[in-house]
Amino acid sequence: MPDPDRPDRGTSVAGPGPRSLMGLGVSPGRSAGPLIRMAGPPALPAPRAVADPAAEVATIAKALEAVVTDLRRRAGETTDATAAEILDALAMMADDPMLREEAEQHVHDGHDAPHALDTAFTRHRETLAALGGYLAERAADLDDLRHRAVAAALGLPMPGVPSPGHPYVLVAEDLSPADTAGLGGEVRALVTSLGGPTSHTAILARGRGLPAVVACVGILDVPDGTVVSVDGGTGEIGLGLTPEAAAEVVDGDRLERERLAASGGPGRTADDHPVKLLLNIGSAADLRPNCEGVGLFRTEFLFLDRRQAPGFEEQVAAYAEVFAATGHVVVRTLDAGTDKPLPFLGLPAEPNPALGVRGLRVDRVLPAVLDTQLDAIAEAARVTGTAPWVMAPMVTTVAEAAGFAGRARSRGITRVGVMVEVPAAALQARELLAEVDFLSIGTNDLSQYTFAADRQHSGLADLLDPRQPALLRLIAMCAEAGRAAGKPVGVCGEAAGDPLLAPILVGLGVTSLSMAAVRVPAVRDELARHTLDECRRLAGG
Repeated sequence: MPDPDRPDRGTSVAGPGPRSLMGLGVSPGRSAGPLIRMAGPPALPAPRAVADPAAEVATIAKALEAVVTDLRRRAGETTDATAAEILDALAMMADDPMLREEAEQHVHDGHDAPHALDTAFTRHRETLAALGGYLAERAADLDDLRHRAVAAALGLPMPGVPSPGHPYVLVAEDLSPADTAGLGGEVRALVTSLGGPTSHTAILARGRGLPAVVACVGILDVPDGTVVSVDGGTGEIGLGLTPEAAAEVVDGDRLERERLAASGGPGRTADDHPVKLLLNIGSAADLRPNCEGVGLFRTEFLFLDRRQAPGFEEQVAAYAEVFAATGHVVVRTLDAGTDKPLPFLGLPAEPNPALGVRGLRVDRVLPAVLDTQLDAIAEAARVTGTAPWVMAPMVTTVAEAAGFAGRARSRGITRVGVMVEVPAAALQARELLAEVDFLSIGTNDLSQYTFAADRQHSGLADLLDPRQPALLRLIAMCAEAGRAAGKPVGVCGEAAGDPLLAPILVGLGVTSLSMAAVRVPAVRDELARHTLDECRRLAGG
């Protein structure tokens, strides 16, 4: 449950230094070093008269091409599969012909190339922001693309992460996926004044094992060079540390990481109650040796950068690669829609896409997409001799669950489940489990819909804290339904990778936790410190 003594985010409190700030801890670990703020975007010069429109149009094309080329180069160089997929998706946004055509039209209206690009990106951003949900999340990505394209049009270096030649703590209003994916070894921790627990900054920081804090009000007022400590678990930022104190924080974190890295084995409590610790992956590249399996195979990463859906054979190959590599895999069917638009779906824009056609609801208008995917999963299972579990996202009614289960089982898929991402599903957990074999709770969306708080709204980050009692009560309802039915109930949202929350979730009755690979050692270690009865007491049971 939330700690009543925990200081409010954004307030100054007594801390390890003269004072501290509080944000939302989104990637555990502790580090310290001098604070360096991210450089701002390129400044636009005064508009100039356009003497040669064709030359301005050519400049626009070259600038956008430079952005696309740079992003694809970064995607090819990174070893982080999730980062590569995000960078490829950003490159596709920058390569959008409609964006280029709009910028060119502004040239014909009298704008020079940098201002034409600025106006085109600004209008696209306003459109996405007004739509809300996942599309609003992508508005921030357009800001970064705009900065890069304008810089290229001005003949300036593209904005990026500082490289001072020594370790430091990176501070920014927000970080783009391109910035986060390209972080060098000098960056010890990340702190942003905006963002939420499911932002790209948070996801990529967790994947890299970097301590990170978001939604930290006041951090941009701290002068460059101030030595700070960052606790990515509690969200506390200590200010004004001595060099000796900073070194102590860094050494302590290093020793703790070494201790955790040396641990191994399956997840279990101190009294040997088993809790599967599984991985969230986007492709086989995210797998790790000796993992207990995959609790969330995000198949949409296969679709992200496509203007046409991947064909049956291509899907079979991608799924089979994962199935053959590990014994237990939970596949989530395509989680996309108007909130996560994919060009090949051709879905019309909606006023509020977070409440519109997304997840399993896409099947209402494009049933062939799910049919092909289920056929490919079944064929991949056949050729690998495996029995993957398959679940549908954004299930809301018992009828939806029954319909999905019937279609999956008709293809020979024997373990079928659904995701619990909306309160309606949690409230009907018993009825859902009469139709399916397991539930997987997606705490990111379940928080968003339970508290009516946009996942990316930094001012509402406290409502997205997975320790909120109302969210825990919904999780408990699902777990109790699982116990009654004798069927597993897992958590695959970001809450599953929180070491301090893991014992509470187990105490509520959750049977598995699925997370980024880097978070498994800390969660395993924390569970091993508690008996099952202690977990239940922590959960208030």
